[in-house]
Amino acid sequence: MKAIVWKKYGSPDYLELADIEKPVPKDDEVLIKVHAATVTPGDCEVRRFDMHVLFWIPLRIYFGIFKPRSPILGMELSGEIEAIGQKVKNFNVGDRIVCGTSLGFGAHAEYKCLKSNAMIALKPSNMTYEEAASLPTGGTNALHYLRKGKIQPGEKVLINGAAGCFGTYAIQLAKHFGAEVTCVDSTDKLQPLTTLGADHLIDYTKENFAESGKKYDVIFDVVGKSVRQGMKALTPKGRYILATPWVYQVIQGFWCSLMSKKKFIIELAKEDPKDLVYLKQLVEEGKLKTVIDKTFPLAEMAAAHHYVEKGDKVGQVIIKITDQ
Repeated sequence: MKAIVWKKYGSPDYLELADIEKPVPKDDEVLIKVHAATVTPGDCEVRRFDMHVLFWIPLRIYFGIFKPRSPILGMELSGEIEAIGQKVKNFNVGDRIVCGTSLGFGAHAEYKCLKSNAMIALKPSNMTYEEAASLPTGGTNALHYLRKGKIQPGEKVLINGAAGCFGTYAIQLAKHFGAEVTCVDSTDKLQPLTTLGADHLIDYTKENFAESGKKYDVIFDVVGKSVRQGMKALTPKGRYILATPWVYQVIQGFWCSLMSKKKFIIELAKEDPKDLVYLKQLVEEGKLKTVIDKTFPLAEMAAAHHYVEKGDKVGQVIIKITDQ
């Protein structure tokens, strides 16, 4: 099978298209023919090993000290189940699915084996494979963080970094929960967000939301530049949710929380297939959609990584892997 192989930390140009052996499912696994996957900022961070100094050693041991231990990147995909192990009862051959591979990676290949109890759900019937591929990471993370915010109808929610993988889903989910939504991002990225339900737009190159005097019940911060400054924009009992918990920002957040009644929330999203099922229902009800910026063929993976790292994208960058 064809796959993009990752043999060396660093540049996207180290990614190579290769022929490798097609996997065979174990008794408790399904074999997925992959139709589409994504390239996320997380893929890029791991590829170049851009990790905080405090986590560098344990993560380097996990991913591979001298070279990557897992040779294929990609954390989410959509496709069709081609074969199942003898003990698999919850899926059938021919099921069209979406799934997350987490830090096991492996989505940037024509085939992937996963345990049948992994982060897998049936694909929304009204989505293409390309549209569905980003639900397992972008969609479920946005859902997780906004649930942590316990949004109530009528509350004011600000999303900082609203045009990215998490943000484009978070806008729609916050509106679904009944919020008034303000989106913060750069000039060229803002206008498309109105079609997702954004009520207000802030161009961070021209205005600092934390200094505007406006207050928000919930701030979902995907960027995490200055948590201390951002928490000034919360109401007295507001909730600040940080999706990028680096050490300095975490210290800022907890300190501000201790000095006030404002809540500071960090928690990595847990992988629960029920969240994928919930998102599937929203999609099929017409309440959630995927924003695709660009689609690349598998052979142009390096170009896709370069594009993601430029930081210009709105929504998702999709990899089309096999014909449907």
